Amino acid sequence: MMNLLWDKILFLDIETVPQVADYKEMSPEMAHLWDEKAQALQLRNPERYPSTWTSQDVFANGAGIYAEFGKIICISVGFIYFDANAKTCFRTKSFYGDDEKQLLTDFAALLIKFMASTQHNICGHNIKEFDVPYICRRMLVNGVLLPEAIRIAGKKPWEIPFLDTLELWKFGDYKNYTSLKLLCAIFGIATPKDDIDGSEVAGVYYNEKNIERIVSYCEKDVVATAQLLLRLGSKELIAPENIISVST
Repeated sequence: MMNLLWDKILFLDIETVPQVADYKEMSPEMAHLWDEKAQALQLRNPERYPSTWTSQDVFANGAGIYAEFGKIICISVGFIYFDANAKTCFRTKSFYGDDEKQLLTDFAALLIKFMASTQHNICGHNIKEFDVPYICRRMLVNGVLLPEAIRIAGKKPWEIPFLDTLELWKFGDYKNYTSLKLLCAIFGIATPKDDIDGSEVAGVYYNEKNIERIVSYCEKDVVATAQLLLRLGSKELIAPENIISVST
């Protein structure tokens, strides 16, 4: 942590939803495959997916987190930079919309440009288990070439440029998951969940059709992740007035 180049870190978060608004809109083949998936989820995690639920219930509450049945509607990124007075500042930028292939293509172009130097890193909360694998899978489905930075097959651990704040907080303890919301609370960081949380994203997207609200939420997650990494590195938080959003 002490040797990080803070202005060479790409902070990242994604928002995902089911590929269709309702279970009944899936093709017969995909509905059958989802039924098999739902049964497996209910056996493996009955607390989250009770056995009394139908496949439609499980779909509404879980399809968006699986890349085979979900899609990305927003990728937000952020960058630390230093102004003329050496103040630490932060800028966010989002790729979003109904055209998943286009937003993935645009994000890939930015990633290739940003990661041109081997000194750069990608940072997120649970990025290794969720965000990056999900992005890679959806890029393959959409026929988008994987940028070298996230093409990790065959690479040694020290060759993979990921900083995962969840992993950093665990200090080698892999028994529990600690949410970004909880870490923000204990470190005195403004919560990114002051409007909606991840469980509400699909409803906001399909029912309210308010993607701008989702973008705002996603960017708050990116800011919170950057603030968390700073705290984990014993650095001062970025002042709210030094955080800006750049529309794509």
